[in-house]
Amino acid sequence: MNRLLKKVDWINLLIPVVSVVLGLLCGAIIMLIIGYNPLLAYQSIVESIFLQPYYGGETIRAMIPLVLAGLAVAFAFRTGLFNIGVEGQLMAGWLASVACAIIFGHLPKVVLLPLSILAGGAAGALWGYIPGLLKAKFKVHEVISTIMMNYIALYSTAYIIKNFLYTEGERTPTIPHAASLASPFLANLTQGSRLHWGFIVAIIAVLAMWFILWKTPKGYELRAVGFSPDASKYAGMNVSRNIILSLTISGVFAGLGGAMEGLGTYQYMTINSAFTGIGFNGIAVALLGLNTPVGVLLSGALFAGLQTGGLTMQSVAGVPVELIQIIIALIIFFVGSGYVIKWALGRLSRKGHK
Repeated sequence: MNRLLKKVDWINLLIPVVSVVLGLLCGAIIMLIIGYNPLLAYQSIVESIFLQPYYGGETIRAMIPLVLAGLAVAFAFRTGLFNIGVEGQLMAGWLASVACAIIFGHLPKVVLLPLSILAGGAAGALWGYIPGLLKAKFKVHEVISTIMMNYIALYSTAYIIKNFLYTEGERTPTIPHAASLASPFLANLTQGSRLHWGFIVAIIAVLAMWFILWKTPKGYELRAVGFSPDASKYAGMNVSRNIILSLTISGVFAGLGGAMEGLGTYQYMTINSAFTGIGFNGIAVALLGLNTPVGVLLSGALFAGLQTGGLTMQSVAGVPVELIQIIIALIIFFVGSGYVIKWALGRLSRKGHK
């Protein structure tokens, strides 16, 4: 029995690896068909990330919001919920952190920076709490409510910026230095990249998700409710309260992702006419990472590397940047086809034992 369980675990772990390989292979075939050199293209991505400090720094910088968005999706998945509203929660956190930094700009850095980060997390929590409440009390499906909350966030943030925090350039004023996560040390280390101290927040968030879900009684409750709400209710657990708590905590992770963009990468927030895409990419990051904290960290690194390295792929190999999005889509397609990959791996494993 133990051998069978170990075998199943290994197959589950291989699914994202095989998905990445198949996605890259299909991308290479497409490049060959349209006349590009896939080896040169992939070589340029690897060399830029690992041999050029600027692109290495930009990759880590791009990882930060992707990992936090992925954690938001993964946390909800682990508790039986599908949080499509990470994009809106991220935008709410972005605006809240920037607004807090501007309004309380007279405070010292030791107070203002943590306060601004907490404001971002709190705004994301509020944006997650509302769909959780609707799900728990009125049985409104979280997919519908979180999608609607995305649009409310998109237009609400634009309205607030335009009417209360507007400056030239269709954006908010730049945050004060005391609220900034930017680091001249990290910028010099990576030859001028926008890498900032937010990567520490992302690492803490990864550890926090692992600790909450697997090392606390409340985490056990949250996962139990996700596996079987009826059995959890029979066991005396408050299902409604756990649903609300799950989406609220998920929103915290997403809000922190927005805070990292506002306080670290950009130092302000623009009036957005469309979604940033980070929250939606977080769904892909979570799926590829099997909804585990370490998996999300690794898949976030992969997606960030492809997005950042894709710029050099265009300049070195002449391959259009849009092809990177096709490769990412193919990887997600194969992750979604996990049952077929699992079946194929099982067949190969059985043949190997004959």
